[in-house]
Amino acid sequence: MTGWIALVLAAGAACFLLWAAAQHRSRHAGGPRTGGNARIEPGPPPAVPESDAESFEVWGFDDTRFHVNSRGDVEVSGSRYELSGKTLPSLFRWFQKVIDVRLDPTDMRPTKYGQRIPASRAPQALRDALADFLAPDQISDDGEQRLRHGHGHTQEEMYAIKFEAIVRIPDLVVWPADEDQVVRLMQIAAALDACLIPFGGGTNVTDALRCPVDEDRPIISVDTRRMNRVLWIDAENRMACIQAGAVGRHIIEQLAEHGFTMGHEPDSIEFSTLGGWISTHASGMKKNRYGNIEDIVLDFTLVTPGGKLARSSVAPRESVGVDARRFILGSEGSFGIITEAVVRLFPLPEVQEYGSVLFPSFEQGVGFMYDLASTSDVPASVRLVDNLQFQFGAALKPESSRLGKLAGKLQKLWVLKVLGFEVDKMVVCTLVFEGDRQEVRRQEATVYRIAQQHGGFEAGPENGRRGYQLTFSIAYIRDFVMNHWVLAESFETSMPWDRVLDLCERVKARVHDEHRKRDLPGKPFISCRVTQIYPTGVCVYFYMAFYYKGVEAPERVFSEIEKGARAEILAAGGSLSHHHGIGKHREDFLSEIMSPALLEWNRRAKGAVDPDNLFAAANQGLGRKREEA
Repeated sequence: MTGWIALVLAAGAACFLLWAAAQHRSRHAGGPRTGGNARIEPGPPPAVPESDAESFEVWGFDDTRFHVNSRGDVEVSGSRYELSGKTLPSLFRWFQKVIDVRLDPTDMRPTKYGQRIPASRAPQALRDALADFLAPDQISDDGEQRLRHGHGHTQEEMYAIKFEAIVRIPDLVVWPADEDQVVRLMQIAAALDACLIPFGGGTNVTDALRCPVDEDRPIISVDTRRMNRVLWIDAENRMACIQAGAVGRHIIEQLAEHGFTMGHEPDSIEFSTLGGWISTHASGMKKNRYGNIEDIVLDFTLVTPGGKLARSSVAPRESVGVDARRFILGSEGSFGIITEAVVRLFPLPEVQEYGSVLFPSFEQGVGFMYDLASTSDVPASVRLVDNLQFQFGAALKPESSRLGKLAGKLQKLWVLKVLGFEVDKMVVCTLVFEGDRQEVRRQEATVYRIAQQHGGFEAGPENGRRGYQLTFSIAYIRDFVMNHWVLAESFETSMPWDRVLDLCERVKARVHDEHRKRDLPGKPFISCRVTQIYPTGVCVYFYMAFYYKGVEAPERVFSEIEKGARAEILAAGGSLSHHHGIGKHREDFLSEIMSPALLEWNRRAKGAVDPDNLFAAANQGLGRKREEA
């Protein structure tokens, strides 16, 4: 009997230990707990170091520039990017060949930046009212600060600040630190007949920050970047509340400390803000895995002239009538100031790997992406560049050692002679895989199997990693070449799968035709890349440039050619924008894609939310004086 008792007790103890172990695994494997939810409240983000100072005159950080050295080779200053500190011996010469113009490295156009800054129109009464609740370092009428807050990064704006002038800029810049200060600021602006323009990272490329030249009221630029905290992280329900002025690179760092990511990585992530992503309806490079901004943002608070638009809780999904959140997405500062947002979180991926595939032609690369989009194994990022951009990437390669040059020649020999690829047709697709180890292996197997079916050749992780990282450093090139008499800009669209090849060819041909009609020097640079894929179609980026020395009003000529390309996009079945937005740069095309009733609906919505046009950026034509007359 005693043996039986001992056996029962032992079995009971074993069952208890198994139960306890299961409870431990449940608690530590991310399983949901019941009865309460402890939120993490991170501290304020660390102060931005002086080394991260941003330039007012050109894109990016102050410490990073492309320049030509005494040998005529391009060098990149600084140390933060892969190209930093490197010499790029092929870039300048290759670009001259493409645009068919000899560029003298010593012939640089002198900048007039900062020479013509309009005086502030802010009356003393307005200044005094703001000083009642804002600290001295939260208000500025400094000329360069006001100029920087009066433009984004379109080609026309950057040309204007360097070589001409922007005739209307904000009269004051303010940096509210919390929502209460935003509310007070709005009340004072309304009472003293001033108007407001929200400012995030200032990275937009749609003229969204340009002040209307006929605005007589004092204009206050509301810089949200002091509202930069991650207010709380709900690890169990995988959500976080983040203030709208938080900059992308800082959001990534703070969430990673707690094992999470938003997964939203636009090209501008180093400088753009959460509020800016919402107000422009943004998309990121890893949208295949994490979604676009509308998939990530669960809720947000908008302070309007009529009060605060907010809700009491956030649920996985609701059906509670008209969803104002969807209307605010893409509103570009027309209705109020976004102060905070609740976003979805994702665990940091167990594995992140890069990959790349060479294809004999752009057509075969697009065919690969089409078949890949119909699977459940799409990597986080899949980007296909055309042949001209493939060559551009090669021209950006730093100076190699003797061994590196030998390896490069052997690789080229293999691709061209053994595989039979043609140098003026081949393209490359770069890939980023993220997830658990099993998931990534499955994605890789699917990708390379489909690539092989379309004539693709696996080109290794290093090319994929380099291609992804180049995104951040090549953004500096546009301002570099502008100093050497070349204007350049990118623009994007989305389209159904059956329009991709035709649209890309039509837009390239249209740019060449527009360039030829104007008898401009040399040849235009026009290339494209497929950057995001959907079951129904793709997003395509175009990159355009031309030599402008001796051309009258070259920034306007550039704008005319770009508008011609945009007209061709619409005629070929593309969208007006995929993620850049409308601003004032594309508003003339709205009547081609929206019915009169829809345009009127948008105007009435603006009038209902902001009847006095307190938010006066006039993006998308909303709040214009001529419409209110």
